[in-house]
Amino acid sequence: MDVLPARSLEMPPARLPWLLVGASILLALLLVYTLFGGYLPAKRRAASLERELRALYAREAELQTKVAQTEQRPWMRDQQLIAVTAERDALARRLEDVERQLAVARGLRR
Repeated sequence: MDVLPARSLEMPPARLPWLLVGASILLALLLVYTLFGGYLPAKRRAASLERELRALYAREAELQTKVAQTEQRPWMRDQQLIAVTAERDALARRLEDVERQLAVARGLRR
């Protein structure tokens, strides 16, 4: 077996590659900024948009109710007109009956 000289067995002290360390720190900072610097404003914006969407849904429901009421108005007017016309016709018939009875009563007196 060959014996290596003592010099080759000793390892040189490990040197840190400062460029790699700096790039790693820069990458970590970029990651932190992306996660927190970009995430938090985006989360706030999403919450704001959700609130706005809820408000729009509520407004749409309100408008749908108004549309339904507006669509029912002509129908209700028609129903009221039919009822009033029927009442007027009934009153006219009753008036004719009363006038006939009055004419008969006047005819009997003479």
